[in-house]
Amino acid sequence: MSNINRQKIVESVPQKGFFGHPKGLFTLFFTEFWERFSYYGMRAILVFYMYYEVSKGGLGMDQTLALSIMSIYGSLVYMSGIIGGWLADRVFGTSKAVFYGGILIMLGHIALAIPGNIAFFFVSMVLIVIGTGLLKPNVSSVVGDMYSESDNRRDAGFSIFYMGINLGGFLAPLIVGSKTIMDTSFHLGFGIAAVGMFLGLVVFMATKKKNLGLAGTIVANPLSPAEKKKVFTYFGLAIVIIAIICAITIPKGILTFPVFITIISILGLLIPTIYFIRMYISPKTTAVERSRIIAYIPLFIASVMFWAIQEQGSTILANYADKRTQLHFAGFNISPAWFQSLNPLFIITLAPVFAILWVKLGKREPSIPQKFSFGLLFSGLSFLIILLPAYLGGTNSLVNPLWLVLSYFVCVLGELCLSPVGLSATTKLAPKAFAAQTMSLWFLSNAAAQAVNAQLVKFYTPQTEMMYFGVIGGASIVLSIVLFALAPKIQSFMKGVR
Repeated sequence: MSNINRQKIVESVPQKGFFGHPKGLFTLFFTEFWERFSYYGMRAILVFYMYYEVSKGGLGMDQTLALSIMSIYGSLVYMSGIIGGWLADRVFGTSKAVFYGGILIMLGHIALAIPGNIAFFFVSMVLIVIGTGLLKPNVSSVVGDMYSESDNRRDAGFSIFYMGINLGGFLAPLIVGSKTIMDTSFHLGFGIAAVGMFLGLVVFMATKKKNLGLAGTIVANPLSPAEKKKVFTYFGLAIVIIAIICAITIPKGILTFPVFITIISILGLLIPTIYFIRMYISPKTTAVERSRIIAYIPLFIASVMFWAIQEQGSTILANYADKRTQLHFAGFNISPAWFQSLNPLFIITLAPVFAILWVKLGKREPSIPQKFSFGLLFSGLSFLIILLPAYLGGTNSLVNPLWLVLSYFVCVLGELCLSPVGLSATTKLAPKAFAAQTMSLWFLSNAAAQAVNAQLVKFYTPQTEMMYFGVIGGASIVLSIVLFALAPKIQSFMKGVR
């Protein structure tokens, strides 16, 4: 995308209208609100649905296997973003990617809502994985399209957008994950999630023409007709080959759950490595952009470490809430799924504070690498906090739920230092020819983290609880110190981006 096209897009978007930001931020805020309501509502109860007994409405899976599948599912959701970003950059643009993705997500939740067996479960997973890959990275790229590169509202705009994400994430577990819904039927909860995605599509289609202008409509690096024919032939062959392999290996017991989990764990680390190399050596990447890619690598590694801790809120900490926490507290019966509302609740409360803080500090605010190092510090501390109950009272007694509340709170302080800043930094550091794909690469850090988690969760037991939280939390703190020391050098490779 040329600078002329980028400026034309910015000029086509009404620049005042939503808290002093471009009017299109309203459209994207509420589209993502409903999409996240849909996703987090489903996720709040999914791990329980997998390992609860069939008599309780679950699938009756082994608990450790359910935790690994949950991590792999999360990894695939974000890994598929690389395909969604590529399709947006090369085929139909980010706006259409958002719409198509929303349709597939809704269909996936409808499949989960149909009482059935494990086959319905995996059909829904495929639909949601592909749909989220189309929607998630591209809606963030459209946010970046609305601001010029020099617009100092960009970081604040992403923080407001991030607040919309978490508003949906806050409400969903409270509604979908309530004991009334869980005790009635998991399928009812999944149906509510499907309705949420439908509402997101309605908001997007009803307001995009007026509010978004050209944002999301330009194909950054379109395929030529010859390239299209070649690419879609390869896509078709790949699907056929995968189908044949699955048809042969699954009945023979070669492709089992553990084998599949291991394959995805390897891909979660291998794919971003290949993608960094491809962007760096591409003739479409300029010298300045190559320098910025070098700067982006340590930020990516830091992001993997952070999300490896944060994403355990839907696996290890969800299981901790279910098995290790007092759920009758201060006269209330607490649903274990409700703890997953803590993260977005704290973000909703604190995101405006951080947005104002960065603007007020101006040139005195920490650099991007320094903000990332603070994010790692807080995430590491959050895991050290949750090991204290076992240290003080042992692993056999139920834990006061306030320990979980404190752990989530500290992790959110880190998230607000890293996640919205990472979204903004990605739009600034991305090579022009790989704009949407670089946003997909940002989400691959989450995919890599959850691919690692699929292996890590196997080591969690009540007996290893203290060591588990201590080793992972300590590693995050050590990495935060290293990153802070390297921050000036990383900043020099960013070539003017701050």
